[in-house]
Amino acid sequence: MNNPAVFIPVAVALLGLVYVVVTYNGLVNLRNLIRESWADVDTELKRRYDLVPNLVATVKGYAAYEKDVLERVVAARAKALASVGDTASQARDENELVDSLKGLFAVVERYPDLKASGQYLALQRELVNTEDRIQAARRFFNGNVRDYNNKVEMFPSSIIARVGGFRRHDFFEIAELERAAPSVA
Repeated sequence: MNNPAVFIPVAVALLGLVYVVVTYNGLVNLRNLIRESWADVDTELKRRYDLVPNLVATVKGYAAYEKDVLERVVAARAKALASVGDTASQARDENELVDSLKGLFAVVERYPDLKASGQYLALQRELVNTEDRIQAARRFFNGNVRDYNNKVEMFPSSIIARVGGFRRHDFFEIAELERAAPSVA
């Protein structure tokens, strides 16, 4: 091993192998972080799904003839709850739920007694809290996706990603729910 003509190529090959292993393991780590952070997003979305029936029931007691709005919320919740596709399809279903909830809040504005109801206000506060938690989990998830996608797309790690079967991941982008506290005037 005293011959530099043998030592240098062996050292270069070892360094290349170490780079490949470290890069591959980094990609696996980021992919697992995405899975973990998606589970956090999913947990918060389920919190929202659990709140929606209570919110609908409370509004129904005050605004029984707003049946079409309430049915849209229930249908959108069911669709979002059943969504198990990729991130983009989940985002579409979540946006549909958010839009239907905005319609529900528009109905609430027409009923001052409902806006002043303690039960409705408690549900509204819990929904605001849940929306904040969803946004935090979504930001964490999207940060992990950004880091992963950078590694998948940047040279030279993109070569290892391509050979290892790593593909870009979609961000989870959903519309924000109007979260203004209802006026009690």
